[in-house]
Amino acid sequence: MKKVSVIGGGGNVGASAGLYLADRGLCDVVLVDIVEGVPQGKGLDLLEAGPVRGYNSKVSGTNDFKDIQGSDVVLVTAGFPRKPGMSRTDLLTKNAEIVGNIGAEIKKNAPDAFVVVVSNPLDIMTYHMMKTTGFPPNRVMGMAGVLDRARFCAFIAAELNVAPTDVQAMVLGGHGDSMVPLPRYSTVSGITITDLMDQATIDRLVERTRKGGGEIVALLKTGSAFYAPGASAAQMVEAILLDNKRVLPAAAYCTGQYRVEGTYVGVPVILGAGGVEKILELPLTEAEGDALRKSAAEVLSSIKELGY
Repeated sequence: MKKVSVIGGGGNVGASAGLYLADRGLCDVVLVDIVEGVPQGKGLDLLEAGPVRGYNSKVSGTNDFKDIQGSDVVLVTAGFPRKPGMSRTDLLTKNAEIVGNIGAEIKKNAPDAFVVVVSNPLDIMTYHMMKTTGFPPNRVMGMAGVLDRARFCAFIAAELNVAPTDVQAMVLGGHGDSMVPLPRYSTVSGITITDLMDQATIDRLVERTRKGGGEIVALLKTGSAFYAPGASAAQMVEAILLDNKRVLPAAAYCTGQYRVEGTYVGVPVILGAGGVEKILELPLTEAEGDALRKSAAEVLSSIKELGY
C-alpha cells in the first residue's frame, strides 16, 4: 500500500486529512508532530476506527522524522499561528523557519516524495519548500485553490438550492483577499452561474469566498477551519496516488504561464502521478489577468523578504 506522511498531523487540519485518506483506503498514514503523545494518540484512535468504517489502512503517529521514510507523498500542515502583537513579517519569518526545517527533513528521509504544502502563507511557503528540498517544481505544490473552490461551490449550491456535487467552480490566485474567483468558468451541470444568478448575487458569493476562512474563525472564536482544508488536501493527495489526472486549482510554479514567472500562484493544473503534470492556461479577460498577476506580484514581494 502507498504511504503518506502528514507533518503537523497532531493538529486539526493534519489529523482531518489523515482521517479522509485512511477512510478512503488509499494509503497507510503516518502522523508526525513535535508534541509528544498527540500524533501517537490520534493515530491509534484512527487505527481503531478502521473496523467500524471498513478501511484497512495502517495509521500511526510519531515524533521522529525518520518514520516518513518511504513516503510517496508528504503533506505539510505544520505552522505557527499568528498571535496578538505579531507582525506579518514576524509570522512569515517564523513559519519560514518551521517549513525550512521540515523541508530539510523531507529531503533527507523522503527524497522521492511529492510534497503538498498547506502551511501559511501558502504560496510563499510552497516556494520556500521547493527551494529547501531542491525538488523539481512538479513535485512541490500548495493547497489553497482546492479549498477556495470548494467554498465557492458550497455557497453557489446553497444559493441555488442545488446539489453541491453538481457545481464546479474555478478560483485562481493567492489564498485570501487577492484570490481570483472566475464566475465565467463556474457552472452547475454545465450551466454557467452567470446564466443562473444576477451579478450582485455573484459578487456577494465571491466576496464571501474571499472571506471564507475568516468567517469560520469568527464563529469558532478560537482556532480556524480544518474539515474542509483537510478534505481539500486529501483530494490533492488522492489525485497523485491514483493518477486520476484531476483538473484542480493549485499553487504551482509558473514559468511564463499567464505572464507570471518565477513564483508560485494558484492556477488550474492537471494533477496525477507526475505531480503537477501541466498548467492549463485559460483565456482570461484583461481584468482577470491583471488580478492574477497582481496576486503573483504580492507573493514575489514576500519571497524577497526571505532573501530569495
